[in-house]
Amino acid sequence: MPEQARLYDLMLVVSMTAEDERRAKILSDVEAQITSGGGAIERNDDWHSRPLAYEINHQAEGEYHLFQFTGPTALLEDLDHNLRIDDAVLRFRIIRVVPGTPPAPDSPPPVVAGTPAAAQAAQAAPAPAAAAPAAVAAEDS
Repeated sequence: MPEQARLYDLMLVVSMTAEDERRAKILSDVEAQITSGGGAIERNDDWHSRPLAYEINHQAEGEYHLFQFTGPTALLEDLDHNLRIDDAVLRFRIIRVVPGTPPAPDSPPPVVAGTPAAAQAAQAAPAPAAAAPAAVAAEDS
């Protein structure tokens, strides 16, 4: 009886101290390993740089990625092994999606205020329009 491919979520936190090329290679290796192992990638979300809940290897931020894929259970052992031995991978978690589980969010969760990632997000976002001076003068009268 053939094994049915199950749906999995892979949450991956990559070190910000690794070079951009190395982080890109880790992501492409994960994709290649999933497809060559008989799986198919359903989603690949880049959640960018985000603060960690606690420091890992003296690092306060990591680059978050969410992969959603289908594949045989034999694929998980190889994927787990390769992610575990890579020093640029701070943390990862592979979770089987069971029926009734809510879908993965369409966008990354909000960045907590007061963190370096929040400051970067504030700089990238457009500034809100200032109140017109005429409206301020009308309020004073």
